[in-house]
Amino acid sequence: MTVSPDPSGRSYSTVDRRALQSVAVQFFSNGALFASFVPRLPEIRDEVGVSTATLGLLLAMGALSGLAGSATVGPAIGRFGSRKVLLGGGVALCCSLPIVGFANGPLVLLIGLAGLSVFDVLVDGAMNLQGSWISGRRPAPVMNRLHGLWSLGTVVGGLVASRLAAAEVSLRWHLSAVAVILAAVLVFVGRGLLREDEHEPEADAVDGSEATRRRTRGVLVMLALAGGCSIAMEMTSSDWAAFRLSDDLGALPGVAGLAFVAFTVGMTAGRFGGDSMIVWIGQRRVADLGIALTVTGLVVAAAVPNQVAVLLGYLVAGLGVATQFPKLYDDAARYPGRAGAGLGALTAGSRIAMLATPVIVGGLASTSLSVGAATAVVTLPAAAVFVVVTRRTTPSSSADHHPAR
Repeated sequence: MTVSPDPSGRSYSTVDRRALQSVAVQFFSNGALFASFVPRLPEIRDEVGVSTATLGLLLAMGALSGLAGSATVGPAIGRFGSRKVLLGGGVALCCSLPIVGFANGPLVLLIGLAGLSVFDVLVDGAMNLQGSWISGRRPAPVMNRLHGLWSLGTVVGGLVASRLAAAEVSLRWHLSAVAVILAAVLVFVGRGLLREDEHEPEADAVDGSEATRRRTRGVLVMLALAGGCSIAMEMTSSDWAAFRLSDDLGALPGVAGLAFVAFTVGMTAGRFGGDSMIVWIGQRRVADLGIALTVTGLVVAAAVPNQVAVLLGYLVAGLGVATQFPKLYDDAARYPGRAGAGLGALTAGSRIAMLATPVIVGGLASTSLSVGAATAVVTLPAAAVFVVVTRRTTPSSSADHHPAR
């Protein structure tokens, strides 16, 4: 079996190479699955027969199910292993998606949405664990590119969904076909995944003092805070970008929508280029550059009263935000304790922010504040907190990860 040494002394084998292919396909598929129904939410609303407000409530309740599911990530992976959790959760996701397509009432739709949210948490944790372990064995990191594939999957899934909606293909046929295709993809994925999990040393086993236990619990809290702050910056920039141009600067719909596109393009490009930047200048400098770009972009987008400047601001912010979550997932995967515990904490913080951020920004924007001011009130403090807490969540072994070129 061919092996290649990496700087940490571990080896990267043909088995790892095959596992990387499987994880990469899973990241892309996961993004495509969720993008398959989001563009068709107006049709789903009409089919179920609810108002837009009620649909929003159902989506929020589904997200709450995901928050509850985040508590099961660590125990499930610890008991069954990341491969079985990923495959089992993936099958459950494929079963939940058609429920959304066949829903003819609020309760059935809620069941489908809750299933998607709960099982996505498990798949998300398992695939990021596998990705982090494989990335650590390679001569160069790969986590940013894996998340770039997830972003690309959302683009492809969204484009296909929009095209099928325009062709008046029924929701039932569309979502059922997506579920069948992705279930078949799981067969390929399952054959290549790592069959044995890596385990970070249990901190309590090395030092069982109360101080050590408090430190490890503190890291979990920091991971949750970091995840929440990063999601707040990302969601605010993507969800409210068009409103910044239309409501504050009077842009036409075709122009306003470009703000979302600018941010998404910046984030996708940043993720595909992030690993090369880590090889070039090191993980710590990439993290510092990322937060500098994020803050600069957010300030320009929120404060400069010019449409072109706002678009450039969101593009730069997307580049900066791009590497945040891949690094957080990598840090969480290296949490010194039960496998999946760090990812469970990170996911919980992210899900809470997903629920709270739209409410806070929307509430502020409905006052005398402009949309730009409302987004700044949320994103700039989030950026400051993110900088503080990430200094405490990065494992010392990876703080300055700088593989040999």
